[in-house]
Amino acid sequence: MKPTQELHDLGQSLWLDNITRRMLGDGTLAGYIGELSVTGLTSNPTIFDKAISQTEDYDEQIATDAPGADSPEELFFKLAIADLIEATKLFQPTHEATAGVDGWASLEVSPKIADDAEATIQQAARLHAEAGRENLYIKIPGTPAGLTAIEESIYAGVPINVTLLFDDKQYLASADAYLKGIERRLAEGKDPVVHSVASIFMSRWDVAVKDEIPAELRDRLGIAIGGRAYRAYRELIDSPRMQKLMNEGARPQRLLWASTGTKDPEASDTLYIEAFASPLTVNTMPEPTLKAFADHGEIGELVAADGGNAEAVLQEFAEAGIDVAALAQRLQDEGKVAFVKSWEDLLSSIESKSKAIAG
Repeated sequence: MKPTQELHDLGQSLWLDNITRRMLGDGTLAGYIGELSVTGLTSNPTIFDKAISQTEDYDEQIATDAPGADSPEELFFKLAIADLIEATKLFQPTHEATAGVDGWASLEVSPKIADDAEATIQQAARLHAEAGRENLYIKIPGTPAGLTAIEESIYAGVPINVTLLFDDKQYLASADAYLKGIERRLAEGKDPVVHSVASIFMSRWDVAVKDEIPAELRDRLGIAIGGRAYRAYRELIDSPRMQKLMNEGARPQRLLWASTGTKDPEASDTLYIEAFASPLTVNTMPEPTLKAFADHGEIGELVAADGGNAEAVLQEFAEAGIDVAALAQRLQDEGKVAFVKSWEDLLSSIESKSKAIAG
């Protein structure tokens, strides 16, 4: 049995952190579903930029749709939605077999409106409606403005993948927004089942501190932060608030481990997959990481429900001068800036390619 199947069997969803039109058409994604237990995928502007700018796979649709698009952004969403419709069709059997818990793909709102809650709410609803696929998550960053958009979108029945979370406090804030949306639906007699995941980014922690810590702490911060977040997640599921909602038919927002490709060339290429093996969660991983884990991954102890030794490890980082609360905020702020940069690069690529094709 492949390690990917073992991970799936213990109750964790394996999602691919990539999408290209080519992998949809040549059977690659179908192969990952059938052979590597992949049950969903996530996308982002950088992934689409690479797929669109470095291949000719989108040229035909660009030639067709560019003349009628008011902006590069509108054209991008047409390209992305076409891909994601095909991906969600491939995941539809899983979606149906799991009663909607699994079998999802994700599309991100424009990061340029991250601080505009109303604009985010409107765009999330429009994109989900335009795709017309029940198993498409709309990604909204878990920033202060994003929290308002998350609550309102959940209340409106739009499934949300909360992105750009870095620690337990940011996760709990996003979970609170999700629960408020569900509670409002229940109060009005609406269906309480609106699915959501909360994506917490892991490897960026270790990149951020690699030059500031002693060698014995290298590549341990992200795992400790994850242990603390998993404890918060399990405590929330066991809380009276969540259990009351589950008794009314609601589903818990699942924790998603994101940014799980190893950045340290001296560390194991399956470090964060093995470290975050845990039931009732998702791990979305880059293609090389998925293949590496399928080839030589090993599943040891699962993440402890109480976080295991996370607090002891975090104390070591505190003694080394690392303020993890301040760093979590810095990482989210930097992530917002990086998301906008990736978005602008993507739109620039699409504009250049549109002009070249028209010419």
